Amino acid sequence: MEKELFEKAFIDFLNKNFQNYSKYFDHEFIVFSELGSSIFEINKCLILEFFRASITLTNNVLERLLKLALIYNEVGIGSIPIENWNNIFEEPNKKYGSFTLANSIEKCGKVDLITQVEQEFLFNTIRELMRNGFSHADSSKILKDIPKETIAYQGNFTSPNEIKPVILNQKDIPFIQSIHMDSFAKENAAMYFDYVFELIKKIEKRLENKFNKTP
Repeated sequence: MEKELFEKAFIDFLNKNFQNYSKYFDHEFIVFSELGSSIFEINKCLILEFFRASITLTNNVLERLLKLALIYNEVGIGSIPIENWNNIFEEPNKKYGSFTLANSIEKCGKVDLITQVEQEFLFNTIRELMRNGFSHADSSKILKDIPKETIAYQGNFTSPNEIKPVILNQKDIPFIQSIHMDSFAKENAAMYFDYVFELIKKIEKRLENKFNKTP
């Protein structure tokens, strides 16, 4: 493919989608400032309609967010002298750095960094559908509610008037799985990112309230 075709496609997507997503470039996270570069990447993916990439990176941001929330919940969000950084962060990082998503969700719920409703939604829906479906490439999570069988129609050039129906298992055939995955990603990537983006703001506010300060 020639460079000019990429350039035209990128410009077309930019003109089409920038207005819808530009608000996410103006975030001012302080507690979770280290998530900024990933948020910037996700936003670019959405503008360019790289929906699978957006979901996969949003999964990464969510998992990192919950681990960071647990770390800052222990060490606080105020200023720490640089000579103390190693000692302050070593133990919390060891404790939470290798947590599974399920562990992080459960622990964040116990220390009131997320609400009960958020905890249930993250555990039952996001963990299963979005994280396992895309980061673990488990298409069964995405396709579980669609019918197993679909009818396709087969024709041939020698007898163009003869159309033969064929029953296919759309949950098992890779290229049909991919079609459904693409469609799901297109429909849900933006909503999922917005949910996580808003969750970052909520958890940051809860930490600020806990420590009674704006860092």
